[in-house]
Amino acid sequence: MYDYTVDERKLMMKETFRGSGIGVIFMAVFGTLWAGTGVMGLQGWGFPYVELATIFVGIIMVIVGISLIHASQKMSNQVSDDGAIRLKRIGFLFNMVFIAEGLLIGIAIAICNLINQTDLIPGVIAIIVGIHFLPLASLFQIKVYYATGVLLCLLALITWLIVPDIVMVGEHKILAPLSLLGFGCALILWTTGLTLWLGIKNSSRTITDEE
Repeated sequence: MYDYTVDERKLMMKETFRGSGIGVIFMAVFGTLWAGTGVMGLQGWGFPYVELATIFVGIIMVIVGISLIHASQKMSNQVSDDGAIRLKRIGFLFNMVFIAEGLLIGIAIAICNLINQTDLIPGVIAIIVGIHFLPLASLFQIKVYYATGVLLCLLALITWLIVPDIVMVGEHKILAPLSLLGFGCALILWTTGLTLWLGIKNSSRTITDEE
């Protein structure tokens, strides 16, 4: 196992704060977008309270993410050459994973449109997003990403295999797969963002105590 110097540990903490902040913002934005998909499935049921609640959660999480990035800017930038190389490699691999995810989503949407199966698009996207968390978990050593990836994939499969197309709430028709997938993915991503935030707080306290 590599023995990090004090300066490298400080920079790693800086990058952890910054990366977690970006991660929380990512979870906030895409979680809110997924919640929007869930709202579409409700077809007006619960309006406007459900919409306002999802927007409120998204805004709070964005603020938390920004605060982590702001805190990272106050930390040390000193690092050895080897440490800088490792951090650059992590950044490169992250970009590759992100690009691959985008390409796969684009290809999947095109194929679903081509075969007239547009109703499969949300589930396929959820699976691709879920899979993309698995290499990120290893890359950033964030174990919660494994759970996030697996849960997103399982939710998509359950939605396809078990959930009925329509559920009636009184006389109101709800598109159950769309709502379950949308709100389910939103909850998974928001919970992941909250876990990142709590984890970084605990890590910073540990390092402060050691110093």
